[in-house]
Amino acid sequence: MYSFEPTEEQQMLIDAVSRFAANDLRPVAHDAEEEGKLPPKIVSKGWEMGVLQASIPEAYGGFGERSAVTSVLAAEEMAFGDLAGTLAVMTPSLFVTPILLAGTEEQKQQYIPPVIEADWQPYTAALIEYAFDFDALDLKTTATADGDDYVLDGEKAFVPYAKEAKAMIVYASLDGQTQGFIVPKTVTGLTVQEEPEKLMSLKALPTYRVKLEGVRVPKSNRLGGEAGHDIQPILAASWVTLAALAVGVARAAFEYSRDYAKEREVFGVKVAQKQAIAFMLAEMATEIEAIRMLAWEAAWKLDTGAQDGYQSAYLAYMGAVDMVMMVTDRAVQILGGYGYIREYPVEMWMRNGRGFAAFTGLAIG
Repeated sequence: MYSFEPTEEQQMLIDAVSRFAANDLRPVAHDAEEEGKLPPKIVSKGWEMGVLQASIPEAYGGFGERSAVTSVLAAEEMAFGDLAGTLAVMTPSLFVTPILLAGTEEQKQQYIPPVIEADWQPYTAALIEYAFDFDALDLKTTATADGDDYVLDGEKAFVPYAKEAKAMIVYASLDGQTQGFIVPKTVTGLTVQEEPEKLMSLKALPTYRVKLEGVRVPKSNRLGGEAGHDIQPILAASWVTLAALAVGVARAAFEYSRDYAKEREVFGVKVAQKQAIAFMLAEMATEIEAIRMLAWEAAWKLDTGAQDGYQSAYLAYMGAVDMVMMVTDRAVQILGGYGYIREYPVEMWMRNGRGFAAFTGLAIG
């Protein structure tokens, strides 16, 4: 059985991330959303806490071991401060974690240390495609073997920091299987749009569309080498991380609206004393706790190699998509007219919550 009591090391990390979320991320979140840019020093400070580094073995420049449970705990706490800032800090993990999970020993030695041992750098990954029926297991972007190379063709969306990225992992369909390919920034045929995408939320996180037209990479750049890799561990890591991020966003919205309802008076009665509001808050708290437990259990199963680990991660993510939308929407309702005003954070959290259904591959802990 998994113990739901964090270890001493995990608790220290949770405490550090919680302080960063409350003291650094939350105070700048509103202005960053309005201005469409995060203060670089905030991203650097988040990186310096070493959340990703703690999941990387010493042999590759880190100081710990891979733990989905630890990643989930940290992701929830950081997202409680701000989702865009959290995704910015975590962007290099989109490049590092898949290599750790699926790369060859040579790939791990070559690509992980330069990211882990340095200051925050824009390494990223491109999975999502513009399609109403987007399926990570049935990509439109293709990879074709041609001599000693693979040739990549297609278009990607929601690629964080693509314009500045030194390298990215591009996922494509190779003989009907989703495979990752390490693509350097300087490769011919890779085009990143000039302006960031205009999204409903995450305005402070620069994401771009990326086109690949006859992009050639050596066969050694395929994750897992000639044998390739199983995409499921990478997807599962993304699902469970996203579930935890959704819990963090929902917690922020719930606690803010709960505290508002306890202080705000309407016709001489605290809003929280209204039965309809009290029931809403109770259901919000219940759903948050339920998805947290699902995320923790799924992470534990991934760490222990349980047979149903991937299924549990997917269920946690799908449950989180509905939960975070319900909780953030009700937070806006509880604030009434104030909930619709941009000066109050609940409207931003609701917009963030709406996006989780499309965020697969945008976060990997």
